Amino acid sequence: MRVIAGSAGSLKLKTPEGMDTRPTTDRIKETLFNMISPYLCDCNFLDLFGGSGAIGIEALSRGAKRAVFVEKNPKAVACIRENLQFTKLEEKAEVIAKDALSAIGYLEGRGVFDYIFLDPPYLKGMEREVLQKLKKTDIVGQDTVIIIEAALETDFSWLLEEGYHLIKIKKYKTNMHVFVEKEGDGIC
Repeated sequence: MRVIAGSAGSLKLKTPEGMDTRPTTDRIKETLFNMISPYLCDCNFLDLFGGSGAIGIEALSRGAKRAVFVEKNPKAVACIRENLQFTKLEEKAEVIAKDALSAIGYLEGRGVFDYIFLDPPYLKGMEREVLQKLKKTDIVGQDTVIIIEAALETDFSWLLEEGYHLIKIKKYKTNMHVFVEKEGDGIC
């Protein structure tokens, strides 16, 4: 796994050992960032369920002003810190060693994120739980785009019921990226 483009482009990243994390493949990461990279410059990026930190590091490498990484697994937290140091992006980053729901509360009052990326364990229903929590916080602004990585069979028919608007879905062979925003908000 590597950083695809930007200031840290082509650098290889470490991944935590074991089966506790599921890194996004380079090809899927490249497709995702081809869609959002024009909007990354000077943005604030939140990487929930950070794993190796590859998604947030890619955002920083491509011009994000700041990235916050949230991960509860101590081995993965250490891996994120190593990858940030290796890519020389640690000064633009904050790593929070908490579960996603606790971290959302912890981030209250510390600013709005332009992008929130969440990649929870597949098919556990955590997407809905996280979106419910995000809806009640001040870290999601009028133009915040939330990107959820999920298994293809994940049901998102409840989005509107929870106060979210579906922007688009990008499907791959085994998973997908679902782009949402809070209902009533608008994207330019």
